[in-house]
Amino acid sequence: MGPAINQSRVTQGRPNPLGASWTGLGVNFALFSAHATKVELCLFDLSGTTELERIELPEYTNEVFHGFLPDARPGTIYAYRVHGPYDPEQGHRFNPNKLLLDPYALSHVGDLEWNPALYGYTIGHEAGDLSFDDRDSAAFMPKCRVVDPAFTWGNDRRPRVPWERTLIYEAHVKGLTTRHPALAEELRGTYAGLGSREMIQHIKSLGVTSVELLPIQFFLNDDHLVRRGLVNYWGYNSLGFFAPARRYARTPDFAFSEFKEMVARLHDAGLEVIMDVVYNHTAEGNELGATLSFKGIDNASYYRLLPDRKRYYINDTGTGNTVNLNHPRVLQMVTDSLRYWVNEMHVDGFRFDLGTILAREPDGFDTQSAFLKACMQDPVLTDVKLIAEPWDIGPGGYQVGNFAPGWAEWNDKFRDTVRGFWVGEEGMAADLGNRLSGSADLFNHRGRRPWASINFIAAHDGFTLNDLVTYNEKHNEANGEENRDGHSHNRSFNHGVEGPTDDPGINAIREQQIRNMLATLYLSQGTPMLLAGDEFGRTQQGNNNAYCQDNEISWLDWDWGDGNRRLLAFVQRLAALRERLPVLRRGRFLTGEYHEASGSKALAWFKPGGEEMDASDWEDPNTRCLARILDGRAQETGIRVPAHDQTLLLIVNAHHDAVDFKLPRSEGARSWLRLLDTHLFGSKDDKEEVFRVGQKYKVPGRSLILFQLRTG
Repeated sequence: MGPAINQSRVTQGRPNPLGASWTGLGVNFALFSAHATKVELCLFDLSGTTELERIELPEYTNEVFHGFLPDARPGTIYAYRVHGPYDPEQGHRFNPNKLLLDPYALSHVGDLEWNPALYGYTIGHEAGDLSFDDRDSAAFMPKCRVVDPAFTWGNDRRPRVPWERTLIYEAHVKGLTTRHPALAEELRGTYAGLGSREMIQHIKSLGVTSVELLPIQFFLNDDHLVRRGLVNYWGYNSLGFFAPARRYARTPDFAFSEFKEMVARLHDAGLEVIMDVVYNHTAEGNELGATLSFKGIDNASYYRLLPDRKRYYINDTGTGNTVNLNHPRVLQMVTDSLRYWVNEMHVDGFRFDLGTILAREPDGFDTQSAFLKACMQDPVLTDVKLIAEPWDIGPGGYQVGNFAPGWAEWNDKFRDTVRGFWVGEEGMAADLGNRLSGSADLFNHRGRRPWASINFIAAHDGFTLNDLVTYNEKHNEANGEENRDGHSHNRSFNHGVEGPTDDPGINAIREQQIRNMLATLYLSQGTPMLLAGDEFGRTQQGNNNAYCQDNEISWLDWDWGDGNRRLLAFVQRLAALRERLPVLRRGRFLTGEYHEASGSKALAWFKPGGEEMDASDWEDPNTRCLARILDGRAQETGIRVPAHDQTLLLIVNAHHDAVDFKLPRSEGARSWLRLLDTHLFGSKDDKEEVFRVGQKYKVPGRSLILFQLRTG
């Protein structure tokens, strides 16, 4: 039996905070709805299978229904039934026959079972979603659990990694850990597995400072995927913005505390935790979707509806609905959620899926939108990392470089340019120059810094780095959509054979191209982001949209061969170089202006003859070999330069053939010390070596070389 509740002792309680709040003396329940006429609190036994009683929340204040139950306590299982007009033409879809989850629930019990009773209308009815379904959905719904948020954090402290030193590792909790041979079986695929000593040691060896987790807020498996025997593996199908996903906990009912334990262990190792969050849409879909929470609580407030056809949803997300952040209570829910994850769960930042939607006002994207202003003025949120995915499919949806100061953004132009350059596309030189330099053309305004550009070559969505050099075409057949899903223009090249091969020549050039792209990532200005597994050549078998593949396609394979080990060693060398060469991590954009004190430029570009590049070189579509000097001695007046800062020469050659490059002069330079050559890596000639200024260096085809200036 569940907790005994004496209904006669239910009091009015308070309209805030929203959600179910344990006070030590009882539980306060508060639910926002601007258009409901009555809200019933439904109490269940501890298994969530038997409804024990319904209690009408007695008070309604400022559009919040609320009541206080002095006999309730942590562990109480509950949900709501909400009464009001069922008038889809006016945007109202109230149906008290449908059990509804609390948007502020901190924990859940049970799983959703897809059934026609979950829909507010009768599926198959001639009136469609205008019909009304009176079946009870409770038997098929998960339920909410009251939580005592108390947790002993000990000496936990946020690492507070400066942006200039940040290196992000994008990972999936289950995919990263479920096949790791050093983890005990019960730890695989869990928060605890991610927080294990073995995983932390590996992540730290890559120079990573911040782990960015694919969605871990409570989400559902889509009905259409379940019917095909698949799941929503990535998790971009949220339904609860305050509760950690149960599926990644060793004991699902303790996901709340297990997530906190993981955060504490990562913090103890100096690693930040960044959450990928999905506030742009929910799992309820469009007018033909299920009624699970928001739709039945107050559809007209929580979702953006077509102004003249309120039966239908604005679909800027491509998933059926769009969360209405123009409504103050919905905006409050999102910002309450963000503060909760910072204050209670101790996370260090957020990556916002389809972030443009969050900043879209009725007239379009606006850097002065309510959401961006709310974040900007919030003392909690301005103290953590905020990263936007700056695009969606709505009007004016592509906004790379246009978010407000204080935000970082995923930079797909870096991804596309680096891929295009190394695959040998024409006319990439000018774009590459910008991307290597922190994308100043996009971000150098309003006092923004190079770190605002989140540089990446591969992410969860798309080919892995290994698959970029192994497949010309996507191979998404396992998704059950006849290979129609996923992007078709990947800027990939298989080097002569589609898929894996035993040809040593093809494998050698594939490995070198992977090294070229990784070196470009680590040696560019901006914030690098590495996709988990790319450090050892992970493959998804050509699937570039593995959102529904909870299997070996998506899980990292830790059974390494020699090639995997070589690549891992290369990434670890890159991490060491980035750490010891602070000029790569400058907090200001470097320019080509002459610096009187040092007699040099902070940034200069050269062509193979050793001369500086001019406009015609940048515009030449066949420019595929060029060099960049970052001079650590040249700085703006008043900027303190680290005494150990260095001047670096980076040469890139995307031609298939070798190019004789005359090593350029730099003020005071007598020679250049070779630190890295992607062509020589792993060979007997892979060692530091000194070359004279003015000497011709034979740059191998499709290679990257890094030198350090020597003045002695």
